[in-house]
Amino acid sequence: MKITVIAVGKIKEKFYSDAVAEYEKRLGRYCKLEIIQVEDERTPDKAGTSLDEVVKRKEAERILKYLREDAYVVTLEIQGNSYDSEGFAGQIEKLATQGVSHIQFVIGGSLGLHEDICKKADLAVSFSKMTFPHQLMRVILLEQIYRGYRIINKEPYHK
Repeated sequence: MKITVIAVGKIKEKFYSDAVAEYEKRLGRYCKLEIIQVEDERTPDKAGTSLDEVVKRKEAERILKYLREDAYVVTLEIQGNSYDSEGFAGQIEKLATQGVSHIQFVIGGSLGLHEDICKKADLAVSFSKMTFPHQLMRVILLEQIYRGYRIINKEPYHK
């Protein structure tokens, strides 16, 4: 299975990039992982709803260039479906048994995803009702994908 993570913004902190690199290495035995970073748009503080919409639209245009018609698209959204780790693993396993060979996970920028991206999703997933920095969300997502593969393969790791 190929898994692509499309994320808005670069990881600036070394501890986040170290964690991403560790999970990239660990996932190498389970899937072909690709991480695509698209440029984030500068957002002035207290920009207002209309400017927020412009920022999300510009980021969406960058994301859309990478979305593939033959991939199963999963967006990370606060209003998405919630899973425990076993349920998340079950979703990955179910897709594999249905013949899905490519899953694309999409992480928005600091303002979230534009509705044009959300409409393209086959599944919306929420990791929490809390808000996380999008750089940290990349680490959390990769860890849960790794945990999912360990669960699917009945390997020790998950507690």
